[in-house]
Amino acid sequence: MCGIIGYLGPREATPILLEALKRLEYRGYDSAGLAVLETGQQTTSLTKSEAKVDLLIEKLWGQAPSGHLGIGHTRWATHGKPTTVNAHPHADCTGRITVVHNGIIENFAELKAELSAAGHEFLSDTDTEVVPHLIEQYYRGDFLAAVRQALQRLRGAYALAMFCLDDPDLLVGARLNAPLVVGLGEGENFIASDITAIIPYTKRALILGEGELAAVTALGAQVSTLDGRPVEAKIVHVDWDVSQAEKGGFAHFMLKEIHETPDAVANTLRGRLDEAGNVHFAEFDVPSERFRTCRQVLLLGMGTSLHAALAGEQLIEDWAGLPARAIDASEFRYRRPTVTEDDLAVVITQSGETADTLVGLNLARARGALSVAVTNVVGSSAARDADGAIYLNSGPEISVASTKTFIAHVVSQALLALRLAGGRGRLPIERRQELASSLRALPEQIRRLLQSEPDIARLAHRYAHYRNFMYVGRGLGHVVALEGALKLKEISYIHAEGSSGGEAKHGPIALLDPLFPVVAICTESSTREKMISNVHEFVTRDAPVLAVVSEGEAELQGLATDVLVIPRADELTSAVLASVALQVFAYYVALELGKDVDHPRNLAKSVTVE
Repeated sequence: MCGIIGYLGPREATPILLEALKRLEYRGYDSAGLAVLETGQQTTSLTKSEAKVDLLIEKLWGQAPSGHLGIGHTRWATHGKPTTVNAHPHADCTGRITVVHNGIIENFAELKAELSAAGHEFLSDTDTEVVPHLIEQYYRGDFLAAVRQALQRLRGAYALAMFCLDDPDLLVGARLNAPLVVGLGEGENFIASDITAIIPYTKRALILGEGELAAVTALGAQVSTLDGRPVEAKIVHVDWDVSQAEKGGFAHFMLKEIHETPDAVANTLRGRLDEAGNVHFAEFDVPSERFRTCRQVLLLGMGTSLHAALAGEQLIEDWAGLPARAIDASEFRYRRPTVTEDDLAVVITQSGETADTLVGLNLARARGALSVAVTNVVGSSAARDADGAIYLNSGPEISVASTKTFIAHVVSQALLALRLAGGRGRLPIERRQELASSLRALPEQIRRLLQSEPDIARLAHRYAHYRNFMYVGRGLGHVVALEGALKLKEISYIHAEGSSGGEAKHGPIALLDPLFPVVAICTESSTREKMISNVHEFVTRDAPVLAVVSEGEAELQGLATDVLVIPRADELTSAVLASVALQVFAYYVALELGKDVDHPRNLAKSVTVE
């Protein structure tokens, strides 16, 4: 879960590497570093920072190395504390070979012991440092051959960019269980952990597959397997504009991305849903007969994606009449799950690279289940490994806290539920039309909700001094409560927990007092009256209650301490609108407390290791 950039071309490498590292900082910000092969010299200039990229820039001020080949890295620590010594890039004993790495080398300890016995000296506590030393061990004047030999001995996950002093016109990238792309420019080329880093320079990207290696020169890239067999490169054209990866006038990426939610929803729906409520997925074109024989649906996710899975669970059971289970992907592999060839496995992962979710996908596929990846990243591991894909098409999400992609995930689950219902003949045409109309109206309703941002900000100001929160809902409102609590604790570091309304009386209600407010999801649903009863119970315990209500709500006026009003809509749409409102609420609470909203501590955007 680190950011990688590599450059080879006619321009000065240092400014390009630093600019890309700033865009990649959401992937990790424990430390940063870059290495540049200096023009006219047989030396590599290596500069590291034990903090964010800005400190690295300060260190280079006025003395930036001059060269046309270089690699950079921004880190989220897995092995070794965030220190200058442990920061990437790492080099071999001679300083000839330099490497940056994303992932975990599982067998690094045994490799390190072997290399130490052979006389190699290690400077860091990282697993990464074994890579340049292992390449050095095999190096006999052919850098690419040594890389191939070394990588075949590595176990675990890696995305690597590397170069050798003896080959100043060669930049090498390789990947296994971690994302890596090659950006193809005019007379210059790039290696990056994701497309965001390279879109200012090129819109053409080569997506490396599992166990593939790219030999990059100024003329292009040659892709092969680790044993040297040529691979036909998969090149995609990126439609994102560079402005999408910048803040666009907003104070933070998170707020910008919340405001991009209407477009994200529209893009998720586009070309998939007709007026009759029929759904078609171009990349998951499965005959209806397959859905009619489906035994159960397994929805795998982690964090925010797991909450989207919980929404999918309810919608699929309600609309398609299929047993559905939302499952914590990290626990799935350690159970003895009952998976058969009659099941559908849905893996939900924004990045398409979440390690635990990918393991769950592979386990389900090994047992014969039909699989589909719901992801935002074309060409990601999940999209390639699954039988089909449902792309969110939401554009890049830079802030660590997922906002627009969570909403797009929920909408994609609604589309999948409609597709399953249609394939199984479960919903009358009138109901499908009603649901389709509601989904198509959603982008405009979100825009309308966001007009009340100043009102939500005032509520956040009023509640920011509390140190504990309970979020409570029923049905889809329970999903809203879980996700709302997660957003608050992710970016404000305030303790918050989500509970169902029914469960509250079985323990959580004991926590309530005048200093422990409740956020109650009381929007349109079949259980709305039950939630109003819950609010009475909370008020009786003297807890402040912030009720999320639909326009025109009268029963809670004067009962709840405060109300957060959203547009009136059906249960699914209300759940989406309430989720967006609570994202805005969490944002302004964190802002009130002076937190680094886009870079919450201890978190990274894409968790690509278990």
